[in-house]
Amino acid sequence: MKEAKATPRPRRAMILGWAGWLTLVPVAAMAQAPGTGVPEAAFEEPEGRIVDQVVAVIEGQVLTRSELEFETRVAFVQQGALQAAVEPLDEEALKGGLELAINLRLQVLSADRLEAFPTEQAEVEARVEKFRRLFDSEEAFQDFLARSGADLKLLTEVLGRRVRAERILDSRIRPRAQVSEAEVSRYFQQHASEYPEGYAAVKVQLQNKLKRELYDKLTAEDLAQLRASAQVRRVAPFAREARR
Repeated sequence: MKEAKATPRPRRAMILGWAGWLTLVPVAAMAQAPGTGVPEAAFEEPEGRIVDQVVAVIEGQVLTRSELEFETRVAFVQQGALQAAVEPLDEEALKGGLELAINLRLQVLSADRLEAFPTEQAEVEARVEKFRRLFDSEEAFQDFLARSGADLKLLTEVLGRRVRAERILDSRIRPRAQVSEAEVSRYFQQHASEYPEGYAAVKVQLQNKLKRELYDKLTAEDLAQLRASAQVRRVAPFAREARR
């Protein structure tokens, strides 16, 4: 695996930048909360050893601790924080990973209801290959999967969900995230002292900056609206603490 030089400790803000995997125990073994039909916070083997925990239930879909940890590690590795591939994840990192996991799942579930934005297999395969190349060798890549208790199928599922969610969000946001030349010019006039090279030299730079800021603003609004009507039950203690 590539050496992580001075990689900062994983933090929630980094992940926020931008499933149905329950192979540890049979579905029938999940304990049910009395009268709710929702799994309790822990899955146990017959001898009582806890093998996984429920972190949250998102529109009826269970998200386990093992799923969340793997998805959080994948997100960190994609952002260059390779230490997160092998080091323990603290609760702050998991809180950030949970927010991302909720956003991605809600985007995909919303599209599922409309039978919209199917995933292109070639695009997902390209994303998987790009992720694989972040490691120095195939051995290092396979070691990451093994350490995470995952396999290529699960990684493909996780990255496929992200590809689809990005496409869904982009289709809604990009048409609205447009900035006129007048807006760029006005911004330059208000901040002219910061750009001594002149308007012509920084016009494209400023246009991209304003479009990016508008895109981020519209994205936050879109996700907030989506989450406002979503049924999300946070189960794990650290997950409940993340509620705002």
